[in-house]
Amino acid sequence: MSQRPIMEDDLHAYVDHALAPERRAEIASYLDDHPDVAGRVADFAAQREQLRGALWSIAGEPLPVALNLSHIIESRKRRPLRAWAAIAALLLLGIGGLGGWTMRSLLQDGSSGLSALAQEAAYSYNVYAPDRVRPVEIRASNSSELTQWVSNRLKQPVKVPDLSISGYRLMGGRLVATSHGPAAMFMYDDDHGDRLVVLTRPMSNPRQDTPMLPQSTGDVAGFAWADRGMGYTLVGQLPADTLKPIANEIRKQARPI
Repeated sequence: MSQRPIMEDDLHAYVDHALAPERRAEIASYLDDHPDVAGRVADFAAQREQLRGALWSIAGEPLPVALNLSHIIESRKRRPLRAWAAIAALLLLGIGGLGGWTMRSLLQDGSSGLSALAQEAAYSYNVYAPDRVRPVEIRASNSSELTQWVSNRLKQPVKVPDLSISGYRLMGGRLVATSHGPAAMFMYDDDHGDRLVVLTRPMSNPRQDTPMLPQSTGDVAGFAWADRGMGYTLVGQLPADTLKPIANEIRKQARPI
């Protein structure tokens, strides 16, 4: 096997099918020997498919004539300033699905960033909540290990909410990749098959405090808020009036001391 080290960029290129066959075979062999890394790569692939699904309706749209490269070059000869504006627009629109989706979230959010956080939680819910085999990486029986693990990765003390008073038991959790860095995901269920996901990660503003706001993505709804720079969101397939008191309980327990 090649002596080249396996880097994070290699893993993402593997998910995007952007590696030469020989290098792809090396990564595949590496993943066979490292199931923990293979689990992360599987998470990347699942989120990639979620993004592709969210953007499929516009992925095949033709590029506007004004943003065609040949048209931009010709216009630049006549109107240099307008050409630079067109090139900037081309860069903004053509970076890729993930970059475009992230920009869309930021524009919708303003300074709060809560919609992006809720969108990430909805993706995680859609990927992991239906999984009846391995919805979480670390089970609730190892909750102390789970707490230490996610706190170390997020570089922030993280509390795992206890929702037993609301009728939900902790199943466990995992780390998930987001466009804003790693996030901690905790999953809960009740005695009727309903599952809830709590997602938390540091916000871009370390002092951000944002009141709880309702959020929805398709048939997944919930509430999101920020407290002293940490973002929290609760999502599930339940009515808002059922989720809100649970979200209030999470906010009370998770609030930094």
